[in-house]
Amino acid sequence: MTERTVTAQSMPPAQLALQLRDAITRLNRRVRQARPVGDLTVTQLSALTSLRLAGALTPRELADVERVQPPTMTKIVAKLEERGLVQRTPHPTDGRQVILATTEGGRAVLDQFERVRDEWLARRLAELSDADRETLHHAAEILQRLSRA
Repeated sequence: MTERTVTAQSMPPAQLALQLRDAITRLNRRVRQARPVGDLTVTQLSALTSLRLAGALTPRELADVERVQPPTMTKIVAKLEERGLVQRTPHPTDGRQVILATTEGGRAVLDQFERVRDEWLARRLAELSDADRETLHHAAEILQRLSRA
């Protein structure tokens, strides 16, 4: 082993955390760049994804989840609604509120984005050796455990 080689056993946890966070961030950014042709912004796509995951939210709840100000979310929702990707329904208990949910069209757009991203990542993974793919399989299991901790 050369002086430049650092093993996981000798790497301080803080250094491993930095290296891992950087790699995950860069991979996530690259996966997000793999997208079908379309004019949805990253912010619109994120809001649509949050609605899909939550099932339905008020505009304020969606703004909180997306960590944007309510006026910004109002603009995002208006664009999504204009494209038929989000629908508003009256709030069941508060007549001043509405509930936002994805439409069938919104779910189809998200499915298409996910399919393109998964295909891009699968192509990159196919370029790796069997040993590297096995290592990533184990890493994915560990990352899932960490995310649940």
